[in-house]
Amino acid sequence: MAYVISDACVSCGTCAGECPVGAIAQGDAQYTIDADACVSCGTCAGVCPTGAIAEG
Repeated sequence: MAYVISDACVSCGTCAGECPVGAIAQGDAQYTIDADACVSCGTCAGVCPTGAIAEG
């Protein structure tokens, strides 16, 4: 199951730099995860300073 980013995202970009498959990009209001590209490794969730990323 792909990870998702909640409204707690502060758009710091930390997650995007850590994603091994480049599935995270800046969206209109916050970062977003491409569910089709996400490999569910959890690396992004581990580095998110606000805990805004969880399995969706």
